Amino acid sequence: MRGFHLIQNVLSVVVMLFIAVIWGISAAPGYLIVMEIRSRVVGEGLLLEAVGTGVGLGLGYLCWGICMVLLCGFLGGLSRPRLEEGRVPIESFTTIRWAWSMIFHRSALLFLWVVVPSFLGNTYYRLMGAKIGKGAQLNTDNINDAGMVTLGAGVVMGGHATINAHLTEKGELVLSPVRVGDNALLGTGSIVQPGCVIGAGAVVASRAVVPKWTNIPVGEVWGGVPARCIRLADGTKPE
Repeated sequence: MRGFHLIQNVLSVVVMLFIAVIWGISAAPGYLIVMEIRSRVVGEGLLLEAVGTGVGLGLGYLCWGICMVLLCGFLGGLSRPRLEEGRVPIESFTTIRWAWSMIFHRSALLFLWVVVPSFLGNTYYRLMGAKIGKGAQLNTDNINDAGMVTLGAGVVMGGHATINAHLTEKGELVLSPVRVGDNALLGTGSIVQPGCVIGAGAVVASRAVVPKWTNIPVGEVWGGVPARCIRLADGTKPE
């Protein structure tokens, strides 16, 4: 793609300004909370005024963070490009579209870690396009490419567990959906790469790295780097 680097640099500046606007809009409700609480304690004594202002700032920060995360989710889902599975050159229009879809997630990361696991975190990922089953517990802010991720009912993701539906290699951007079956567990710090299918009830051990396009059968336990089967679905160890 001719002129890719120029387009990349120009868009980087535009994106930074755009994110600043999102943060500013999200701050408006919190600012009103701070001003309202502060106005009620001014002149009531230095200690009460300090406490009131502090509480107002805390509530304002919380309000800003929640508004920002949900606004990023809404805008990210609304503008999410429909990217097809496959490989494309890094310097391509598809890469620019993919990068745009990631902007909102990168912006939300500033506060997303505070609201996971909770219905707010799940709501954010659903707004971003992820398909999430009932009762999923997602204690991570590292679900990337949410629009290409499917998580079944009862899925549990430990802290800092990561799902990537993309990677870059040999000058190409690789895109492939990730599917995690019902009641599967992704342990703390584990990494699941593009194209992986994690069967129902399967376990990915803590810190394990599941290579791209790996299929983990139902009920098996995988661990290690790269991940390998360490326990079969019947509880026995593989030969």
